[in-house]
Amino acid sequence: MKKVVLLVLSLFPLLAAAQNSDSTWFVNNFTKKEVSIPMRDGAKLFTSVYIPNDKSEKHPILITRTPYSVAPYGKDYRAFWRNFTINYCKEGYIMVIQDIRGRWMSEGTFEVVRPFNPNKKTKKDIDEASDTYDTIDWLVKNIDNNNGKVGVTGISFPGFYATMAALSGHPALKAVSPQAPVTDRFFGDDDHHNGVLFLMDAFDFHAGFGFSQPRPVPTTKPAKTYNIPNYDNYAWYLNMGALANFTKATGDSLKFWSDMMNHPNLDAWWKARDARTGIKNVKPAMLVVGGLFDAEDGYGTWNTYQALVKQSPSTKSNLVIGPWYHGQWASRDGTHLGNIYFGSKTNDWYTSHIEIPFFNYYLKGKGNIDTLSKATIFFSGENKWKTFKRWPPAEVTETPVYLEPNGKLSFQDMPSFQASMDTYISDPAKPVPYAEKVHYYRTREYMTDDQRFASRRTDVLSYSTDTLTNDLTLAGPVIADLLVSISNTDADFVVKLIDVFPENADTDPVTKYPMGGYQMLVRAEIMRGRYRNSFSNPEAFVPNKPSQLKFTLPDVAHTFKKGDKLMIQVQSSWFPLADRNPQQFIDIYHAKDEDFVKETINIYHNSSKIILPVIK
Repeated sequence: MKKVVLLVLSLFPLLAAAQNSDSTWFVNNFTKKEVSIPMRDGAKLFTSVYIPNDKSEKHPILITRTPYSVAPYGKDYRAFWRNFTINYCKEGYIMVIQDIRGRWMSEGTFEVVRPFNPNKKTKKDIDEASDTYDTIDWLVKNIDNNNGKVGVTGISFPGFYATMAALSGHPALKAVSPQAPVTDRFFGDDDHHNGVLFLMDAFDFHAGFGFSQPRPVPTTKPAKTYNIPNYDNYAWYLNMGALANFTKATGDSLKFWSDMMNHPNLDAWWKARDARTGIKNVKPAMLVVGGLFDAEDGYGTWNTYQALVKQSPSTKSNLVIGPWYHGQWASRDGTHLGNIYFGSKTNDWYTSHIEIPFFNYYLKGKGNIDTLSKATIFFSGENKWKTFKRWPPAEVTETPVYLEPNGKLSFQDMPSFQASMDTYISDPAKPVPYAEKVHYYRTREYMTDDQRFASRRTDVLSYSTDTLTNDLTLAGPVIADLLVSISNTDADFVVKLIDVFPENADTDPVTKYPMGGYQMLVRAEIMRGRYRNSFSNPEAFVPNKPSQLKFTLPDVAHTFKKGDKLMIQVQSSWFPLADRNPQQFIDIYHAKDEDFVKETINIYHNSSKIILPVIK
């Protein structure tokens, strides 16, 4: 450990020197302009433009539209030299950052997810696509020495604005890269998964971070925030109690939060805010990027790409998924997440071999992208990049694995077990934590965390195969198909896909974490039982009557190595990641503390199975 620390300390001056060299070069070779670009309805959007001083050639424009500020404002320069985007500067791009409508220094009214409007008839009919169109139009006509070709990129919410940019229809827009794009906040991004509120992320973002706070006038000052104390987040969220208490704590000041509380089910309000609705006849080339272990917008990445394939088949669309947490591909370290190592600098490989060549080809006519496959996916477990002509791969075979007595998983159907079951008590007063350690904030490492802490709980069922005698590779979505019964009228179900390492696996050389028997979380998802037949028209369970519960976990790209075991865990809470179910068929968003009750959960053997996307 001491050697590692000394190595890092010895390299620090070199890293700092490289940053200083790049920062000096950037400031000496670029001119910053701050402009307010007029939109069709009269609102002006504050925009920072960094223009190469080089006049020997015309330059492409690369835009990022953001709700998180174009700072610094004034004479200081944005620190592009701190990550790989300095390479765009060295390629001679005109770098553009814009405060979106109603945020920071831009005029207009902010809406957390502004619906796409495909039928604009007047200048007052605006959306993020029209704002992008007007921005591009102004830039190509008013920024000197541009080559008339524009690209748009962005991560997370800026990824949503990149998707909207692709729907703008401006002829100068040639290439777009939505990265971990916010896409559908009901089914899988940020605020909800399958209609289950992701409490910690949603409340911390909208209230703690102040994202949904109203802003009366343009300002460089951050929004008002709600103070979430810096201590055990499990204890704090549990002590806060029912969701109505969270709404009361913010004084009903957060419109988007209040709207969510009044739209518990899938309805027109949610459907209008699904970014996929407008993905039709998309003209620019698309590079959709995301992480296998993205805790925030992994759903958006997979499903934006699928929408392009299905709804806009003539678009040149490519998908890249690496072994990353949210935005890790743009960070300085893509070698590992938590205790799991990937064997190489995956972020550096991606940016140098895919992203920068993609934009260079479409915006500068430089190089070629002949080697860019439809889907370039990193497979954890074996730590390899693989390329495919489609995703999921055509070679996938849907293979069921059955839940059996005594914690067994079997690839063989055993009808004799149909009447037997496993039982546990789900108690909302003692929900299953999402991670073992005490944390202030939601971790990103939980996506690969060791699940042995959960295996030890009596309200978590664990099922495991025998030791695998061959590698087992999964590529695509996983389907949970359970037969359950409950003693009350509603319940949540969490299904986890886990890779169990051999007992003789080496201890982590850096963290000293015991990796023998490590239960690596590969994928997990939650389902609110009331939505088992319809997300729009929820149904109560009939107490003690068996019911089928079938739902899809996000895509997997993972190899379970020979000598490992495949494990499935089933539980009914995942706290405070997901809000607690009162376990009664009532309005959860307006429930009272006294509405939360214990219940008995039964999982039936053999009639319950997990359908795996196996690829040979």
